[in-house]
Amino acid sequence: MKRLAGLSALALIISSTSGCGWLWGDEGYFRDRGSDYLQAQPTVPMQLPADVANVKRLDPLLPIPRNVADDTATGEYEVPRPQPLSAAADISDFTLQRSGNSRWVLAQRSPAETWPVAHQFFEDNGFRIAEERPQTGEFTTTWQRFDELSASLGQRLASSASSAESEVRVRVRMEPGVQRNTSEVFVVSVERPAGSTAQTDFPSNSTNTGVDALLVDEMLASMNRSAEKGGSVSLLAERDFDAPSRVSLSEDGSGNPVLNVGSDLDRAWSGVGRALEQGEWRVEDINRSLGLYYINLSEKPEDKNNQPGFFSRLFGSEPTQEEREERAERYQVRLSKVGESVQVTVEKNINTVAPADVARRVLSAIQDRLG
Repeated sequence: MKRLAGLSALALIISSTSGCGWLWGDEGYFRDRGSDYLQAQPTVPMQLPADVANVKRLDPLLPIPRNVADDTATGEYEVPRPQPLSAAADISDFTLQRSGNSRWVLAQRSPAETWPVAHQFFEDNGFRIAEERPQTGEFTTTWQRFDELSASLGQRLASSASSAESEVRVRVRMEPGVQRNTSEVFVVSVERPAGSTAQTDFPSNSTNTGVDALLVDEMLASMNRSAEKGGSVSLLAERDFDAPSRVSLSEDGSGNPVLNVGSDLDRAWSGVGRALEQGEWRVEDINRSLGLYYINLSEKPEDKNNQPGFFSRLFGSEPTQEEREERAERYQVRLSKVGESVQVTVEKNINTVAPADVARRVLSAIQDRLG
């Protein structure tokens, strides 16, 4: 029935468009409007009352281009190609973020791609790496005097520090960003008197704001220069960053399947999201603040390179939206922090758990891809 309706609609379109001047003629609905702007007349600019002060300048919303054809032009006029927007030049893979006194770098790249760029900046400026843990997205430097660093950076850090004779140590931490395939880079430093053997712990937030701000600014500039040359990827960070130390499938007290992931919430969120994207279902939405992935088991992962054409949709080879809704099997995958690990469960909605067979099928697929 649907195919018959499609053929009828196509026949109606063809019959109604053949030989109809009201549709395609000079006065038709689909007439060529490419030269209408030549008949447009300028209007008087908007005038504001004289007693209005401190107003924003009013610029024309649609200014007339300088190189349009005038009434003396002969022959067919060729419309010039539009120029690219200058705003595109401001788009960068790495940008500075601020919140109060805190500063950090937002990277439009995964932690695996951001790791080697940040690592290279500190090595190039004379910092010695004391410890690095790609699986947690973190590395720290040894205690060093400012004169042991590169000349340009060391002098500026000394002028920003509490004392030019002190020693400094730095911790760099990379975390998955709020948006997928982004990361955030935080820098925290501590100081101690030169020659001291005291082991000063890193604070949870930046307290040495002068040194930290300078390091973030210089690291950002170095990252953008590196992006212009083309970056690299840390295979170790890519393999281990969101890979949990332990994954086990069990049941809760009510017999519902539960996936226990031995990692912090950020890495578990990243790993589960990666596993869901590789599954045989469609991820329709996410809610990072609630720790929820919304999946539809009746739909395959979206392939934007294989969209149906006009005739495929017209003749009914592709299901309608109503048919999609009727057969939809929507569930939500919830991540919850429990002690030192994360529990992953599958729910029908906020008040109803998913059937055990469905939950086990989804959680088993996640488990297989988290290794």
